[in-house]
Amino acid sequence: MLVLASTSPYRRELLQRLRLPFESVRPEVDEAALPGEEVAPLVRRLSAAKAAAVAASRPGDWVIGSDQAAELDGAILGKPGSRQAAVAQLAAMGGRVVRFHTGVCLHGPGGVMAASDLTRVHFRPLQRAEIERYVDAEQPFDCAGSFKCEGLGISLFEAIESHDPTALVGLPLVALCGLLRRAGFAVP
Repeated sequence: MLVLASTSPYRRELLQRLRLPFESVRPEVDEAALPGEEVAPLVRRLSAAKAAAVAASRPGDWVIGSDQAAELDGAILGKPGSRQAAVAQLAAMGGRVVRFHTGVCLHGPGGVMAASDLTRVHFRPLQRAEIERYVDAEQPFDCAGSFKCEGLGISLFEAIESHDPTALVGLPLVALCGLLRRAGFAVP
């Protein structure tokens, strides 16, 4: 059985594209960064921790863990959680390049495999009124970086640089497909 160690609707929707049956289970993992931890190691560690936490109670299953964090000037930008925080994040990102790190881990009877993706999002200069219109329209309070690129958030960008466009949504399917094939899944 394939298990997604996440209850994120965005990750579930992405995994459904592969047309493999799976279950979603919430991992019980503390997602706080360790003191001095940089963004790339953080998402790799949390992806592995999420997969391992669920795999511990699901022997014989393959478990997918994934995590994402945004980085601006070396600082981690998490999920805003509120309108005020989302507006502030987007205001800080206007006219700048933000790095999004996305990790994925596949944990199962054949071992543990992992991959990560780096996406650079070039934000166009943003006016306060358009930021507020966007935040009110999509309410991206549960999204790292305060936007939904699969929705109206795409209007905030000048360019996106990535090897995998699904990574920015939260689950790098190009990398995950490679891991699944190595584990013996038929994809496609």
